[in-house]
Amino acid sequence: MYRLATILLHDDAESKDIVHDIFARLLDDHRDLREETAESYLLTSVRNRCLNVMRNRQIQERVEHLYLLDLDTTITPTEQFEEELKTLYKGIDQLEPPVCRDIIMQHFRYGITFKEIACRLDVSETTVYKHLHRALSQLRTHLKNQ
Repeated sequence: MYRLATILLHDDAESKDIVHDIFARLLDDHRDLREETAESYLLTSVRNRCLNVMRNRQIQERVEHLYLLDLDTTITPTEQFEEELKTLYKGIDQLEPPVCRDIIMQHFRYGITFKEIACRLDVSETTVYKHLHRALSQLRTHLKNQ
């Protein structure tokens, strides 16, 4: 059980915790396992618990990534950046669909958070993030072609 958890998670301490939790749950539930199915039940329990841990890690990483994107990103342009800003705004004006243009302007130009944009547009924060991601991809392509 421990070996399976270690293979899936690549983390010794967390693997030990998972195996410990499975046995603790068995004791708390006063569940009697049949001898012929005990091994598969325990290995399946380890696998499922490891998959839950990996899913939670991915969710945590996405939340941290969204948090970093939502930090204050306003920049005060100087004279040397005026030409680059013109190119950038030209690229923003060409963004499709128009909601991408609106979201990128609200977030980066006016400093509005994902949550506030989502409330204004009556969509989820994930939708705002996806539109922003699409807009940034289009902008990168536009700027590479300049």
